[in-house]
Amino acid sequence: MNSFGIPLLSIATWLPAIGALLMLFVRERSAQRMVALVASLAALVAAIAVGALFFQSLLVGAATGPQLTEQIGWVPAWGMNYALTVDGVSLWFFLLTALMMPFAIAVTQAQVRSNANYALLLLLETGIIGTFLAGDLILFYAFFEFTLIPTALLLGIWGGAERNRAATKFFLYTFAGSVFMLLSIIGLYLVHGQQTGSYTFDYAIIAASLRGGASALLKLDPATERLLFGGFFIAFAVKIALWPFHTWMPLLHSQTPTDGSVDVSAVLLKVIGGYGLIRFTLGLFPQAAQWAAPAIGVLAVIGVLYGAWIAYTQQDMKVLLAYSSVSHLSFVVLGIYALNTQGISGAIIQLVNYGLTTSALFLGVAALERRFGTRRQRDLGGLWLVMPSFGAVTLTFVLASIGLPGLNGFIGEFAIIQGAWLSAALGWRFVAVVVIGVILAAVYLLTMFKHVFMGSLRGEHSTTADLSREQLLPLALLLIPIIVIGLYPNLIFAPIQPSIQQIADALGLALASR
Repeated sequence: MNSFGIPLLSIATWLPAIGALLMLFVRERSAQRMVALVASLAALVAAIAVGALFFQSLLVGAATGPQLTEQIGWVPAWGMNYALTVDGVSLWFFLLTALMMPFAIAVTQAQVRSNANYALLLLLETGIIGTFLAGDLILFYAFFEFTLIPTALLLGIWGGAERNRAATKFFLYTFAGSVFMLLSIIGLYLVHGQQTGSYTFDYAIIAASLRGGASALLKLDPATERLLFGGFFIAFAVKIALWPFHTWMPLLHSQTPTDGSVDVSAVLLKVIGGYGLIRFTLGLFPQAAQWAAPAIGVLAVIGVLYGAWIAYTQQDMKVLLAYSSVSHLSFVVLGIYALNTQGISGAIIQLVNYGLTTSALFLGVAALERRFGTRRQRDLGGLWLVMPSFGAVTLTFVLASIGLPGLNGFIGEFAIIQGAWLSAALGWRFVAVVVIGVILAAVYLLTMFKHVFMGSLRGEHSTTADLSREQLLPLALLLIPIIVIGLYPNLIFAPIQPSIQQIADALGLALASR
């Protein structure tokens, strides 16, 4: 794929970090915001250029594997490389991050605007993009771990009354989980070197060595494969907040700053968990994935129902959305471990949908908290009468989240349910139970909307005006991808199919060898 000799992946990854460095020399508040926005928007332009080139290759039938690979020897003697690449699985998560971080920066509230705040958001963007593009296991781990630092600092400095506890719990949970992944990375590196004579952390080389069935260069005995699989799975299960690894997340969201910027960032961090489950646990360990799928399916079903039920009982809208995330992301895990093209494709599109819709809902709650000083549903009411534009936009987000046909959430839910139903590892029993969680999602989200926007208007809110154009614009812009994906889902499905087929082929080999 032609990038005209321009390292677009590196540009998109490191432009935000360069913007963060510039923050050291910018003193005026307005200039700080402008520099941060320009850096994040420049990264978005680079990401769009990558997407355009990928689609161009797709049209000519060339986008069947990693594209625009950039590789430089890092520690060659140890098989470590600075390697960035993009394929159908990582493309949409990369674009999602590049799209959503300018929104997080744009909504940063006046009282927390500072060069440090903007710098941390930009550094976090570099870390998240790096995890989606890294083609070297150690480089992936470095980016994965780096995201903990700016997130914990953003939460610990500008969060709520329990911000220190929330930041500490978030850091310890995710750091502990990633230690297991590091051990699996080292184990895979050593086993690959012993069997093939090539000590490398290159994902593509290791994945190729594992494929080929009986003729594969790298053969893992069942116990070793399951052990290595377990290390990766624990790290990503914590990141995606799968039950029972989820307890850090409600506390994190309840203590984030009132502007919603850290909430958007946290949503993107959870998307990394889903990406990792697809890329590593399925891509590298298909036999272990087949073995573990029924048990993981049980955890996913519990997470769907548990998250939905607890969300229904919440008055704090941020906590409600946090438990809603537990439910929605558990649904995504069910699609991943359906272990077929329908389920995995549905999981990818639903992760993108989650990043868009849940971020939008968090930004909506942040707007309410700034205006009224509360996040409790029953402290509000009748706001549609005085905020009709904001109410209409929020209703669209709610309907998208519950999967209304014509909006982005529907096609992802449908594909996951279809995949789980057809799955040899799961089947109709899992679907029958998990549909209850889908129904509950409609109940608690529509109930939240009813309490906030319907009914009688409180007297103290009678003089409230609708959001200004400047305040409403970021939310309104998010409607565009939500509607476009809902009407034209093949925009996402088409680019991911070659990469999904590679994973499916590996899973087919795993089934054949059992």
